[in-house]
Amino acid sequence: MQSALADVAQALMLPGTVGSAVGQVTGALIGALRERRRTVRALAGCARLADLLEAEPDLDALSFYPHLLAWELARLPEGKRVVPVVLLDTFEDIGDRTRRDLERLVQRAVWLLPDAFWVISGRSRLQWADAALQGQLDYTGTAAWPGLVHTAVPAARTSAQTGTARQVLIGDFSPEDCDDYLARRLTRGGQPLISEPVRQVITARSHGLPLYLDLSVARFLELSRSGRTPQPGDFDHDFPALVARTLTDLTPDERHVLRSVSLLDAFDVPLATRAAGLAHEGPALRLTERPFVREDPFGLWPFHLHGLIRSAVRNADDTTDDRWSERDWQQAAQRAFTTLGEQHHNSPGPGRLLLIACLRQGLRLARDHRLDLGWLTEAAWSYVGDSVWEPLAPPDTDTTALDTAADALVELLSALARRQHQHRSHTVARLTTVIDSRLLPDDLQHMALYYRAKAHRDLGDSPASRAGMQAVADGQGRLAPAARRGLAHLARMAGDFPTALATAHTLGWEGRHHRVEGDIWWPHGDMDRAATAYAAARDEAEHHGVTGERGNSQAHRAFALAFTAPTVADDELALAEQLLAGVDLRATTLITHIAALARDAGRTDADVDDRAQVLRTEIRTAGVTYAELALDLALAFHQAVRDDQDQVAMTIARLQENTRGGDFAYYSDIAAFMAGLVPAHPSGTRWVDSEPATRQRWQTLVTARRHHLRTTR
Repeated sequence: MQSALADVAQALMLPGTVGSAVGQVTGALIGALRERRRTVRALAGCARLADLLEAEPDLDALSFYPHLLAWELARLPEGKRVVPVVLLDTFEDIGDRTRRDLERLVQRAVWLLPDAFWVISGRSRLQWADAALQGQLDYTGTAAWPGLVHTAVPAARTSAQTGTARQVLIGDFSPEDCDDYLARRLTRGGQPLISEPVRQVITARSHGLPLYLDLSVARFLELSRSGRTPQPGDFDHDFPALVARTLTDLTPDERHVLRSVSLLDAFDVPLATRAAGLAHEGPALRLTERPFVREDPFGLWPFHLHGLIRSAVRNADDTTDDRWSERDWQQAAQRAFTTLGEQHHNSPGPGRLLLIACLRQGLRLARDHRLDLGWLTEAAWSYVGDSVWEPLAPPDTDTTALDTAADALVELLSALARRQHQHRSHTVARLTTVIDSRLLPDDLQHMALYYRAKAHRDLGDSPASRAGMQAVADGQGRLAPAARRGLAHLARMAGDFPTALATAHTLGWEGRHHRVEGDIWWPHGDMDRAATAYAAARDEAEHHGVTGERGNSQAHRAFALAFTAPTVADDELALAEQLLAGVDLRATTLITHIAALARDAGRTDADVDDRAQVLRTEIRTAGVTYAELALDLALAFHQAVRDDQDQVAMTIARLQENTRGGDFAYYSDIAAFMAGLVPAHPSGTRWVDSEPATRQRWQTLVTARRHHLRTTR
């Protein structure tokens, strides 16, 4: 029997130690059979023994002999009974998933030894619970292996024991585990050979991947044998061996898919298949079962490569026989880019989530592989249209080196998104770089011009803003109505309200006519008419599905009503906060904070002055000049309600100082109106009706607030 087993081991090219172990494990049984006095008892106790002894000792017959070992283990006395632990490592080496002959023999051994604990380690999960394998393997399906049912998360290491079988993904090491492993892996005199700085670099680069740690240890030993002390910089690179080890047991089509999806942040099976240029999804489906493919079931595209594997496949020197040329990578990038565009175009609804996901991946592909903009142009307009301003991955481009239209578009959209978190002067500088590069088509060039003009307006540079808005309006492009609205805003800022109102009537929905009207009526103290206009703007934005405009209009409605009805303003502010949730509009958020101050004007228990000081700092950080003027106006209202003439005078002086350029000069007039004063230096504003009517409305608001505070005490 030992000779036969040795022949089997040699035929299967098993390591000698394995063959020897297979032969020795039946030693006790062989000894028993040689003792004649036990033969009869053994034959009587083991029903299958006679059949096995009569069968020719070929490969198939010998694969049933574990049954005899299981029977012998079951007969051990209670005090000597043990549970053998059988370890089968690198299980993927027994063959592939097309030729399962050796796997069939191993599975049969596992099935016939139920009283042993089997630990089977490999890169891929065991498929024995898949009923479709019936005929290829002896025991298949969920009834045979209930613990091996696939649960969407691929397993890198699996352990099976009949009845309590399970598959477990070992996962990545934590940084602490990585450092502990490296410190213990090589020691001298009880001290780690790998220094702490080197361990830190290896740990950071490894992403917790055990294979990377092993390769780094091997490199450390190689460098040490060369006679020099390894330095941290020696490990700041990818290992080509990592690519080879990753690809070793993949089919050619699976390798093709792997390289294709390494271009993507996330993917699903159809996207991976199209990116690889394959006509069938099988290779992509099989690849998703590999442990280096991670799954987020809640993601738009559920799969992504392990970060280190992706980096190695993309960046390390590929020494494999089927490595890709630069043209292969370029073609794969174009296929992936085109597929993303098709998914965006074919989405059943507006799909903001899909839009952002496609933009993030598409921008990176176009930038890194110098692709034409294609569908990105329309996607960029969709992104801008909602005024939500989610951050876009890829990271900011080096603006000193804009070489392609994709580079310029990445910088443009990044600047627009980041302007909610940067001083407007940074936005102007970044957009100027994009404009001066002249890499974008005309419509996207106008987008950069328009938003730079808006940033100029926020900074108080009206001449530059007016020039930019006029250029966009004259271009008759998509943003021409918005630019005409910008010109109406500039007229309002200059105090020419009749011209601003006449322009507003020509704007239509595209020019946000209702919001412009609201912006005109509230400086006149006509808060009810302004609130009605803002409500119409909000409802119109909701009808058109423009999320940012809806929240913006509601925030301004709350601001107008904060001067008239504090109780109503509470509900309007709550609605504004709800509509702005998830929308990154910094200037609009500041307006809601100013509205909250105006709502609390006159109260001695609301810390209005302290809140205003904090808010002023936030406004200056953002670089939104007009918001600080609106803040001072809310403070003047608070001071007028309290009849604090000295504070009102200080606020008027500050407003006059900050509006010396001419824009918003009427704010100091309004502050005087609220306090019942005649402006010492009238701004010369052209009001829609008249200055006396405007003065009367503001004084009425102050009187009404005083009455409200007296009746609510």
